[in-house]
Amino acid sequence: MATLVSVNVGMPKDVSWQERTVHTGVWKAPVDGPRMVRRLNIDGDGQGDLAGHGGEMRAVLVYQVESYRYWQKQLGRDDLTFGNFGENFTVDGLSDHEVCIGDRYRIGEAEFEVTQPRVTCYRVGMRLGEPAMASLLVAHHRPGFYLRVLTEGHVRAGDEIALIGKGPEQLSVADIDALLYLPDRDPATLRKALNIPALSPGWQQSFRELAAAEQPARQTGWPGFRTLRVARIVPETPTVSSVYLDTTDDTSLPEARPGQYLSIRLAVGDAAPTVRSYSLSSAPGAGTYRISVKCEPHGQVSGYIHTGLRPGDLVDIASPRGTFVLEAGSAPVVLVSAGIGATPVMAMLHQLAAARDPRPVWWIHTAHDRTHHPFADEAHALLAQLPDAHEHIYYTAEAPRPDEPHVTQGRPTASSLAALGIPADADAYLCGPPAFMDGLTGMLREHGLDPARIHTEQFGALSAINPGVTPGATVRPHQPPGPTGTGPLVTFARSGISTPWSPAHASLLGLAEACDIPTRWSCRTGVCHTCVTPLVSGDITYSPQPLEPPKPGSVLVCCSRPSAEVVLDL
Repeated sequence: MATLVSVNVGMPKDVSWQERTVHTGVWKAPVDGPRMVRRLNIDGDGQGDLAGHGGEMRAVLVYQVESYRYWQKQLGRDDLTFGNFGENFTVDGLSDHEVCIGDRYRIGEAEFEVTQPRVTCYRVGMRLGEPAMASLLVAHHRPGFYLRVLTEGHVRAGDEIALIGKGPEQLSVADIDALLYLPDRDPATLRKALNIPALSPGWQQSFRELAAAEQPARQTGWPGFRTLRVARIVPETPTVSSVYLDTTDDTSLPEARPGQYLSIRLAVGDAAPTVRSYSLSSAPGAGTYRISVKCEPHGQVSGYIHTGLRPGDLVDIASPRGTFVLEAGSAPVVLVSAGIGATPVMAMLHQLAAARDPRPVWWIHTAHDRTHHPFADEAHALLAQLPDAHEHIYYTAEAPRPDEPHVTQGRPTASSLAALGIPADADAYLCGPPAFMDGLTGMLREHGLDPARIHTEQFGALSAINPGVTPGATVRPHQPPGPTGTGPLVTFARSGISTPWSPAHASLLGLAEACDIPTRWSCRTGVCHTCVTPLVSGDITYSPQPLEPPKPGSVLVCCSRPSAEVVLDL
């Protein structure tokens, strides 16, 4: 019979690491006597990053004495003490290869259910002083696992651990961990994993995405850049113009998904070609691509598009890409935008109207006034084609006319949104300035929408995702300090930075950090503090090789270097 050897707790604290400050609760220490285990935590314990740790499905982390012995030998360490792996329960028994997702246990007065393996995380490497520890836990099939608290109660070191129920499908913690993180996954096992109700929602979503990826992919797009012709340019407002693009040989363009964007490469004056990304605003099956560009003050590329680009000009275009897309389903749809943020949701509205989609649709747009309201008539006509559409326009500097019952002066507020009758089970798509999206996202959450069903798209550089890292002062992306490199040209499309490669940066991630390009860390790859991003064009090499290479069209920038001119979606 398994035994609870140690109960370990610790509250989050700020820790200095690699010139950053990380707020983390990975420092755990054993406690004497009984401790109350509650639905979300153990008394005296806490997590610093609740997005990746803690919560109902990850209330208690378990690690095994046997794994401690294993790592002592593998790492040549004799200083490991219980709690060093960030676990709450150190147990004798309950191997990752034997415990299955959905198994239920009684420990002391409390009852638990196994929900998922430990999320591989750079913090355990921080705690142990072993930077590769996150990938080692995966590669050696020793992650540990999380428990959900079914019945609250006291536990203490020395309590016996009794199995009171077996989970369905009999997939062990090690099986599930390998299924997510390691290559050569079995589609049948993916389907079995999705039949386990106890598996946490985050892992279920990852497996649904992986199962979908196993299906034969529809061939769309083209590698790198392709030359397209400017068919026509149409002013939408005094500051917004739509550019229609077509092929040079009368062949058809691949159909984009509603909400995706194009990357355009232009040579402006004598400067090197510059890359910018613009959302498609046209119907996915329109036959041509339409991007709608706002002329920004001091915007080099947007200014050229408005004043220098002409019908018949040839431009380099990368194929449609992006994950901010309208998903199929039966839930109500909420399309929310401000200003030029209307472009991707316009493509979504075109798709809904073309299909006469029966789902209830809310169209909510904020503009300065009628003159600066792009697609006003177009959107109104499309909404009229839907059987259940709700149009709500906010003008911040102009009052509504008597014939405009759908127009309100001001901005959306929590109370005005609540009055619109948006169902809590709706899928919401938001695009606009960061402050606008942050505010509206918060209001929709307060209204009851599931955060997982609120999708956002941000123009320009994406916000950084550095879980647990205390935010510092925001710095605009810039050229890297030091001597100019002599290697292949590296372009960060969203940030608008192009710079020659220098081996001094070690990896593309190092170059991005030197330029203060916002990066998005990921633990899905089994390598700590990594960033996965679409590769628009070019070739890269890896050193060391990742546990699982990213899917085609993506690049893992933590250990990659350009072997030719590359364009990254960062």
